[in-house]
Amino acid sequence: MIIESVIGNVATLEKRAPHVERVYLRSDDLVKRIQRVVTDHGKELGIRLRENKDLIDGDILYIDEKNMIVISVKDDDLLTIMPTSIQQMGEIAHQLGNRHLPAQFEGNEMLVQYDYLVEELLRQLGIPFKREKRKVKQAFRHIGHSHD
Repeated sequence: MIIESVIGNVATLEKRAPHVERVYLRSDDLVKRIQRVVTDHGKELGIRLRENKDLIDGDILYIDEKNMIVISVKDDDLLTIMPTSIQQMGEIAHQLGNRHLPAQFEGNEMLVQYDYLVEELLRQLGIPFKREKRKVKQAFRHIGHSHD
């Protein structure tokens, strides 16, 4: 089976099929428009998205009256940064920006993929953080630019 578009997302779906198969992807794989995957029930699928759009957790690849196939994102190894002031937020945002590290935000937390150098920097700056395995809803994406 070749999947060429996402049908919707379980977060906004009104009627669900009684049986759910899952395709487990790393967050890095959410940006790939073409890939071969296998569901947790052993069904092979080809994904060849017509639209230039990233996949996100909960995206529905297939649905009928009995079954649906849904994207589930695997846990990432993350640093969850919890600055206690605008000063700390500015310092770490500046440092991470200089390193071109993509970040995501959930509530008052900044999420970055684990990097031992960033962990050491957070310790040096005294900024509260924790290392954890956690699911992100979308891929970490670099914002393209140049220094020309």
